[in-house]
Amino acid sequence: MTGANHPLTGNFHVPAPENEPVRDYRPGSPESLATEAEIKRIGGITQPIPLSIGGKVFETAHTQPVVSPHDHQRVLGQLSLADESHVRAAIDASLEARHDWSRTPWFERISVFLRAAELVTDKYRDEVNAATMLNQSKTFHQAEIDGACELADLLRFNAHYAEEIYSRQPKSTQGEQNYLDQRGLEGFVLAVTPFNFTNIAGNLPATAAMMGNTVVWKPSEKSALSTDVVRRVFEEAGLPPGVINCVHGDGKMVTDIALADPDLAGLSFTGSTQVFRELWKKVAHHIDTYKGYPRIVGETGGKNAVIAHPSADVQALLTGLTRGAFEFQGQKCSAASRAYIPRSVWTRLKDRLAEQIESLVVGDVADHATFLGAVIDEVAHDRLADAIARAKSLDTHTLIAGGTTSKEIGYFVRPTVFETTDPTAFTLTTEFFGPFLTVYVYEDKDWTETLKLADRTSQYGLTASVYADDRKAVAEALDILRDTSGYLAINDKPAGMSIGKQQFAGARASGTNDKIGSPLALQRWLSGRFVKENLAPDTDYRYPYMGV
Repeated sequence: MTGANHPLTGNFHVPAPENEPVRDYRPGSPESLATEAEIKRIGGITQPIPLSIGGKVFETAHTQPVVSPHDHQRVLGQLSLADESHVRAAIDASLEARHDWSRTPWFERISVFLRAAELVTDKYRDEVNAATMLNQSKTFHQAEIDGACELADLLRFNAHYAEEIYSRQPKSTQGEQNYLDQRGLEGFVLAVTPFNFTNIAGNLPATAAMMGNTVVWKPSEKSALSTDVVRRVFEEAGLPPGVINCVHGDGKMVTDIALADPDLAGLSFTGSTQVFRELWKKVAHHIDTYKGYPRIVGETGGKNAVIAHPSADVQALLTGLTRGAFEFQGQKCSAASRAYIPRSVWTRLKDRLAEQIESLVVGDVADHATFLGAVIDEVAHDRLADAIARAKSLDTHTLIAGGTTSKEIGYFVRPTVFETTDPTAFTLTTEFFGPFLTVYVYEDKDWTETLKLADRTSQYGLTASVYADDRKAVAEALDILRDTSGYLAINDKPAGMSIGKQQFAGARASGTNDKIGSPLALQRWLSGRFVKENLAPDTDYRYPYMGV
């Protein structure tokens, strides 16, 4: 529907958003049994995963298998890969759909994504969670908070924030009427999404589309099974053809074509810092050919620190390190990967940490005892294996726990903890994107200097944690670490933000800090036009100062 012929009038309001309740998935519970049945169903078939362009799905002759990381002989699907003609067709479909979609009343656009939230938490909940478990090797809990809850939260809270944005209007005075036309961007948006979060894969194209843009969506091929569930959810929710066009395939080929197109209006990206910088360079290279200046939004890597004060609660710190570093195999941009622990705390923590980490079960995520599944693929496994071997070879590093890998059945990496005496070690500066934590032990008297050390050691600025019961120490940390991260947790792990409460993104080498799930993220996909209507136009050009 377009604004010119829409049959409804009124000041519409979206439902007040609430976070989707997270189900427990205790062994034998109804939600656990339902998801286990869906895992069995999906795991027993090899389904085609098509492209979707202009509302039509395409299976191509060129395909690649989609496998389960913890059982890489299990082929879950055959992914159709796009060629150059498909990418250009997706761009054309986006541009063709833009006129009507951008003029569809905001509440109609919002309604599509609110319906999608209901679908993903009801009809498709078991499927999206099972697909996320099988395809990305997430446990019951990690899949639930990602595939169902956080995706629904993002859609619902974004709808609420969109209403706020559209309700902001300028002042009108006697004799004139002023209003702000919040337009979508002119052209199409390219959304490039990662493997590690099903909710991010859905949110990036949805955020831009919600605000009146049309999208070419390039998901990660490593999460194609769960991505395809999200695609079907959007289409069943009533998304018009051409609004979001899904093309799988070679990332360089897709981005080269899209970023060279004169109608590129924006890039929404989540992935590695290196790739984001390369994409930004491509945009700069083509800057003279674009109709406008493309919006660039990116969330990239992190080397997130946990910094403990001598007053820290040792048990809380132990839990925060275990969950923060090793949930979902550390494959979160926000995962803890370096820790600064005072010697007085380390003497009480070291053995307990080693014992707890060694006790963590690594294996099939459908087993309720499992805490870690597999890393996403062989490349990730080998990169981590090499990093562990290098750390073992250094005199400055002592292995505390883990340190082994295997890839015969799945791409498994034991949760690994090193202690180092080198504050500039590669293990404290390099993002590994895996279950790899390095601890630097400092002298208790060096708290202030350690905060400064943590701030300057990494190029990233995503998340951080401070553990302290001393309020003066907390205040000092908030001051010194002001620019260190876009999210700072006090006495909690650095990962695990909740939509509507803490918004996620960081600066420095971690991205543009546009805060996923906040009004800031939505505003980036709008281009304002102010309109003034003079209700009583002047009819004489002369002003009073002219004395007439």
